[in-house]
Amino acid sequence: MSSEAKQSGCIIVQGDLTILLETDHPLYEEARDVLLGFAEMVKSPEYIHTYKLTQLSLWNAASAGLSPERVIEELRRFSKYEPPKIVVSRILDWGKRYGRVKLLIEDGRFILRCDDMYVAAELANTKAVAKYLIKRLDAVSFEADAAYRGHIKQALILAEYPAEDLAGYRKAAPLAFDLVSIALSGQPFALRPYQSEAAELFHANGEAHGGHGVVVLPCGAGKTMVGMAIMAKLQTETLVLTTAITAARQWIAELLDKTTLSRGQIGEYSGDKKEIRPITISTYQILAASEKHRELINSREWGLIVYDEVHTLPAPVFRMTAELQSRRRLGLTATLIREDGLQNDVFTLIGPKRCDVPWKVLEKSGWIAKAECFELRVPLAQSARMDYAVADKRGKFRIAAENPNKLPALQRLLKEHAGRHILVIGLYISQLTEIAELLNAPLITGKTKNSARDDLYRRFRDGEFPVIIVSKVANYAIDLPDANVAIETSGTFGSRQEEAQRLGRILRPKPGENRAWFYTLVTSDTVEEGFAAKRQLFLAEQGYPYSVVN
Repeated sequence: MSSEAKQSGCIIVQGDLTILLETDHPLYEEARDVLLGFAEMVKSPEYIHTYKLTQLSLWNAASAGLSPERVIEELRRFSKYEPPKIVVSRILDWGKRYGRVKLLIEDGRFILRCDDMYVAAELANTKAVAKYLIKRLDAVSFEADAAYRGHIKQALILAEYPAEDLAGYRKAAPLAFDLVSIALSGQPFALRPYQSEAAELFHANGEAHGGHGVVVLPCGAGKTMVGMAIMAKLQTETLVLTTAITAARQWIAELLDKTTLSRGQIGEYSGDKKEIRPITISTYQILAASEKHRELINSREWGLIVYDEVHTLPAPVFRMTAELQSRRRLGLTATLIREDGLQNDVFTLIGPKRCDVPWKVLEKSGWIAKAECFELRVPLAQSARMDYAVADKRGKFRIAAENPNKLPALQRLLKEHAGRHILVIGLYISQLTEIAELLNAPLITGKTKNSARDDLYRRFRDGEFPVIIVSKVANYAIDLPDANVAIETSGTFGSRQEEAQRLGRILRPKPGENRAWFYTLVTSDTVEEGFAAKRQLFLAEQGYPYSVVN
């Protein structure tokens, strides 16, 4: 590539593994979508976005078939300058580590095979790995304890040798059913092209390298449909784990509406019911609550376990999943971001990222609503300034989040969007209660009974309530297709995945203009500004710039 051609690029690759991307360059969108495949966003000010190459981002790329050489080729294609040699070296080293160790079943034995004798020697002397090895078979192979398949994979990733798991799956109970072309509701039904592609990538024609992994799609893009498509391909009994009973019942409704399954074949395992059937829908909370409920996992020969909103997995379910490596595992999420840094465990125990469609790609095709994002900065109320001045950082955040001056700003937005379906979302119940009383609007919190919650959501969908107030319970898996305005009054500090989930509540495609508006109210000149900037990083990576309005 000539020096002149490089100068026309839109990225600069730096020796510290960061990548700078110019947002006003003609190649910006193309480069952004390519970078999403092998790099992580760090920050996104107005003109220059920063990405970072990490081991995990390159291992995910390798598992998706994107070789280190191809990553380097793409960097050179978009770069103003030749990437530093140290970066090229790191990409080759990290990227090629994926798959240097393979897990296999041969002659009924669980085998760990390395690609050369030096890796084998290193692992034989790595205590965290060696304790699971039964005996050495040859210069590059070991027989290992199959009961610790997940634990071995965790130990290997700590040793920086992420395993390619080709050990396959144990025989599962069959279950014959099909997707329908006319839903129970009477509406025509067919998978969208990207949904079919996601299902194919996960299934991998039934081969051993498929059957485990994560599908990443925006909220509103139909991740449940992908899950059902995979279930129909596998034709096996399935356990679906969700974030809440509302989400579980939405799965049941969709399965009844769009498949040939009967109600008698679908069970709800929750605080209200304990039905174990060929397709069973449960919640993470139930499984995390006690060992008795976790016995549900061993109650049937499940051929597939679906982890809805996989980025929310609690620690007890991670531990359980380490022992479930002989069953197919599907993770569904809008973002793999975890604020606790446990992305490695998702990669290791559920599987690598199989599909990740950029949000803006689906928006351009009309599959999700076109959203505009705004950060409205509101001055801190005079009455709160002294309390803010003397508070610690956590106290400052809460004072800023509950700033009384947000209420007039909220009322102006409601007036501006009168006639639309509006969600007001927040963290602090005291603030939400005040807003609900001010607007004479229903409030839904974690204490709202499921039956009352479902009824309020139904009445909102029917237009009886133009506005509903919701706490963190609305962060996940709530089907409100007509909601087209979301106003965030407060959030969980700098949680990027929460911001993405909240925008997702209004992204379902809508008839007509297919537009949505997302507002976050931020108290200016306070710590809330910094947290808001961090919350917005993932959405900025997806191409959603925030317009800042004072």
